[in-house]
Amino acid sequence: MTSAVLWHDLPAEPRPSLDDDCTADVCVIGLGGSGLAAAREARALGARVVALEATAVAGGAAGRNGGLLLGGLAEFHHDACERWGADAATALYRHTLDELGRMRADAPDATWWRGSLRIADDDAEVDDCARQQARMALDGLRVEWYEGPEGRGLLFPEDGACHPVRRARLLAQRAAQEGVVLYERTPVTAIADGEVHTDGGAVVYAPLVLVCTDGGLGDLVPEVARRARPVRLQMLATAAAADVALVRPVYARYGYDYWQQLPDGRVVLGGGRDQFRGAEFTRDDTPSAEVQAFLESRLRAAVGTSATITHRWAATVSFTDDALPIVEPVREGVWAVGAYNGTGNVVGALCARGAARRALGHADEWLDLLDALRQPAFRP
Repeated sequence: MTSAVLWHDLPAEPRPSLDDDCTADVCVIGLGGSGLAAAREARALGARVVALEATAVAGGAAGRNGGLLLGGLAEFHHDACERWGADAATALYRHTLDELGRMRADAPDATWWRGSLRIADDDAEVDDCARQQARMALDGLRVEWYEGPEGRGLLFPEDGACHPVRRARLLAQRAAQEGVVLYERTPVTAIADGEVHTDGGAVVYAPLVLVCTDGGLGDLVPEVARRARPVRLQMLATAAAADVALVRPVYARYGYDYWQQLPDGRVVLGGGRDQFRGAEFTRDDTPSAEVQAFLESRLRAAVGTSATITHRWAATVSFTDDALPIVEPVREGVWAVGAYNGTGNVVGALCARGAARRALGHADEWLDLLDALRQPAFRP
């Protein structure tokens, strides 16, 4: 079984590794979408920023996901309203819509904006889609009922999709142009007392460290290891599929399965973790035969293509029991940013940017909203 990642078929754009000690105001660990957002925000606020990545830009989950850019948190909006109240859930949703607008402007060559679909798998889910539509309409959020070749469900006109590696590399180029110093192939071994130690022996001296690694968050920041549960998300991709024409990315089976057709005709599909729940709570990012067989069955039956499968891969992300991301200082000068519950493309950027702002002494409305949800009155 191949583990080659479709998105990594792009020619490499190598950046140097860190060989000598250096100093900065802020050290960002992780060069996925969230780490790049944190680094750019800190630089925009006047900080000297050094950013480190163990592999390459978007080498982790940021370059191994389905490329969907969706409004909202991991919870569907009507579920979020029941859990946290309509005002808070709607405010959070509107922030993610603002972030989608930022993404559209930031990387137009690596994103496409045709909306997204939530497609019901059975009559019970059709009813759930109707409840979601009613709640969103009540809160002034754009949504339309959809019936088409994919099935019945909801159309979210403001959503989009992307090539995650191409998008991350564009953001890395922007960061470098703005003055962020980026180092790839520089794994971090320890963080202590304003020092970030790397496996090559070089040290970054920085009073503020932002750890933006999602799947590996608990490894670098043990203070959150019990809350940030590692989860394996698996995917596959096909050759160009001439037998289907999918206009929009699809969320199906309550979001457990998801797919999109790329501009070149290839289909990218992921999900299935709920079918093998115990096995998928793991740090192992090797594709499993069981989940891959399930994904292949969904590809044939739900997507409806017979195109040849060319790639199979997996990534590790982090989930929390309360469905909220982790964005907090864990000790003097060190912030943990991650555990996006599978929504890192959009929520991760908001969290990382907010962490940079707050750590440098600025207010951030997104983090204020998340803090309010963690109060006892909001806990499920």
